[in-house]
Amino acid sequence: MTRILITNDDGIRAPGLAALARMAARWGDPLIVAPDRDKSGIGHAITLKEPLRAHRLSAGALPCEAWEVVNGSPTDCVYLGLHHVLAGERPALVLSGINPGPNLGWDAFYSGTVAGAREGALQGVPGVAFSLLSGPELPFDELGPIVDHVIEYALATPLPPWVCLNVNVPNPRIGPIRGIRGTCLGQRHYSKEIHVRQDPRGGEYLWIGGKDVFMPDLPGSDCNAVREGFVAVTPLGCDLTHPAALANLATIESTL
Repeated sequence: MTRILITNDDGIRAPGLAALARMAARWGDPLIVAPDRDKSGIGHAITLKEPLRAHRLSAGALPCEAWEVVNGSPTDCVYLGLHHVLAGERPALVLSGINPGPNLGWDAFYSGTVAGAREGALQGVPGVAFSLLSGPELPFDELGPIVDHVIEYALATPLPPWVCLNVNVPNPRIGPIRGIRGTCLGQRHYSKEIHVRQDPRGGEYLWIGGKDVFMPDLPGSDCNAVREGFVAVTPLGCDLTHPAALANLATIESTL
């Protein structure tokens, strides 16, 4: 039976993870390997200077076999899932999510959800990251038809090497979902806020991040698609080389 490895960045008890496992079970034999706690915004971090501990959860704790990785990142979880828990057995897909909130545009560089799918691609397994946009509710279980459609596509249509899919779904509580679009990566700018506070002993501590978000109008982008009510499916490559800038570097080449 087709094996499907599942992870997330919100922790193994996140409702979006359980929902994704139930949906994946319609397509194969799912296995969860996920962080034991919230690792949102950790990007593609990998743990190299500390030991990792992986524990199998008791049967029934989640819809399928599940392992939690203590203090592990999504990247750690995919790596351990592929090379330890599965002992080299190659799954058909690596799925990550469902994240409670968007991973649009430049969020892809910070997102642990996207990193889980990207690590699958780096390890030679097609990866798909799923995110549900914020809203008054997060109806993960209603995303079944969309997740099914994307999984069916990913299983039937081989992705190029070292490419993963980043899927962002509009929240159906805000408006109807109009369809699915293939998109490019847009831009998502946050207000540059730093909150300076004082701990009980008089020391200073900081919170970074901004609540105000601006997404410029970029036709064909994931940001535009979800704004217009469409599911955005964005192929992301692991090769970050900028071809035009590389061509310009011909003028810097010399013999030292």
